Amino acid sequence: MPAVLTSPGPGEAPHVWLLRVGDRAAGLPGALGMLDERERGRYEKFRLDKHRTAYGVAHVALRELLAAYTGVPAAEQRFVSQTCPTCGGPHGRPAVATEDAPHFSLSHSGELVLIAFAGTPVGADVEELPTVRTADEIAPRLHPRERDEIVAVADDDERRTAFARCWTRKEAYLKGTGEGLSGGLGRDYVGAAEIPGRPPGWRLADTDAPAGYRAAIALADPDAPPPAGH
Repeated sequence: MPAVLTSPGPGEAPHVWLLRVGDRAAGLPGALGMLDERERGRYEKFRLDKHRTAYGVAHVALRELLAAYTGVPAAEQRFVSQTCPTCGGPHGRPAVATEDAPHFSLSHSGELVLIAFAGTPVGADVEELPTVRTADEIAPRLHPRERDEIVAVADDDERRTAFARCWTRKEAYLKGTGEGLSGGLGRDYVGAAEIPGRPPGWRLADTDAPAGYRAAIALADPDAPPPAGH
């Protein structure tokens, strides 16, 4: 990881890091000591080795990158949860307690870890392509326009891709707002077609991912007022 990084400012493009779990798995045992008690507890709870390793690699990488952005050693990074915009509880978007730290979002799926840093709230999501059955089962719960866009695709592989485009955008957006899936899959339109939607106050973009995966970033527009009801 780089030793020093400059955080992106409001209005600047987010910094996006896409890592392969296998490239960093060998060094994981020696790095687990930098995780805090909560992270180590979650790490130990994974039943499958591949899920445990992916979680460990993702959170070690996040700490190392935050160290480069903030100058605070990786093991000394302290995380807080912001207020949930849905219920007001203390379980909203994660943030760093360090002053002037960048906003961040973390996602991992399969062999990939996606981390985004930005000067405004940001959400990131990477997913392996789902099965056709999964896409068809979840599509009816999405925004009506998204559902129609997915159902209109006759080819199974293309329908999986359309669903994954929508799902990663939806996850990234709801992580960015801090609501998570409690914000509702059908409320806001993010789109399943090639051009993403634009929920009020947010910009969505698909980001590069290897074959078999889709990824997306959601970035809060610093010049836009917060959406009504958020």
